[in-house]
Amino acid sequence: MNGIFSDRMQDVPRSFIREILKVTMDPEIISFAGGLPNRAFFPIDELRVATDQVFAERGADCLQYSNSEGLLELRAFIAQRYQEQQGIRLDPEQILITNGSQQALDLLAKVVLNDGESVVVEEPGYLGAIQALSLYRPRYLPVPVHDDGMAVDQLASAVERDRPRLMYTVPNFQNPSGISYSSENRREVAEIIAGRDLLLIEDDPYGALRFRGEASPSFYHLLPDQTVLLGSFSKIVVPGFRLGWIAAPAELYEKLLIAKQAADLHTCNFTQYILLRYLQDNDLDKHISRIIEAYGRQCRAMLAAIDRSFPDTVTCTRPDGGMFLWGRLPDGLPAMDLFERAVARRVVFVPGEPFYTAAGATSTFRLNFSCVGELVITDGIGRIAEAIGEMIA
Repeated sequence: MNGIFSDRMQDVPRSFIREILKVTMDPEIISFAGGLPNRAFFPIDELRVATDQVFAERGADCLQYSNSEGLLELRAFIAQRYQEQQGIRLDPEQILITNGSQQALDLLAKVVLNDGESVVVEEPGYLGAIQALSLYRPRYLPVPVHDDGMAVDQLASAVERDRPRLMYTVPNFQNPSGISYSSENRREVAEIIAGRDLLLIEDDPYGALRFRGEASPSFYHLLPDQTVLLGSFSKIVVPGFRLGWIAAPAELYEKLLIAKQAADLHTCNFTQYILLRYLQDNDLDKHISRIIEAYGRQCRAMLAAIDRSFPDTVTCTRPDGGMFLWGRLPDGLPAMDLFERAVARRVVFVPGEPFYTAAGATSTFRLNFSCVGELVITDGIGRIAEAIGEMIA
């Protein structure tokens, strides 16, 4: 059937992480691979109550078609959170409810990109964004990220030379590296792109999961007319509802709304009502604080195990929040080789290759700490350390 497929499907890779997750179905496998929230914190009882209340209050109406923008009350809640948490003033009419931030990326690319136009992405960058944008056949301009953010010299060169249309960032606890852009780095990035015909996408699924340090201001404060905000309830409530959002300027919003209508008419009305009732009846910040406490403890356990077990030639980032840290092997040793040796020891992680837009083996790898208890973390890191020792020997 090869003759029936569109050209745009030729260069879009399968999700390497989704393939790895098939391996983790084995209960004997220790997994540091998935970017999964910890299911122990899914508010099942509260959502069950919220569901009953929605049926009681809304009846069959909650199962009807709805508007494409999303529930106004839910959009108002999101706008209020931006004001309270980040000092960002948004009108609820600027917010579009999407099927997770993944759909938000698809809609943005559909509205803004033509084939062959340039997009700035972080290197390493979020695999889901690379996969979503690839459908629209862009020319990627990868810019390295370091401990304090994006390499501004290389960003300036790329922007001046190639005049990109989009720039995709995860400035808080970046996926996959776990790093956060410093306030100074954000100002430098903003100065480079200010006034250009360039949209900066600030994807922030992990920003609420800070377990140490102080937050830096959003790009929206620096570039309000060029910044598109993406958010999600997947990491702070439940991922299965697939509820995210875009906050965009009015002119862009209108185009996104048309694309949304063409794609799926609207995001699930029923789950929006359930989530809204949950948010109205429960303390979201108290719920998030429990997640933060656990993730911070698990991150510290992973870093302590790495400090004890890994050779000094293996370096790792030390995140202030989120769900990931990023490792680098010595002397260019391939992470895919380490992955294969680790699988033999019944432990998995994600090698670095899928997080780069250019093909080639890398010595980098991502570890997730959100879904594994401290004792299992210690065991799993010990197994990886054995595999590293075997490689070096």
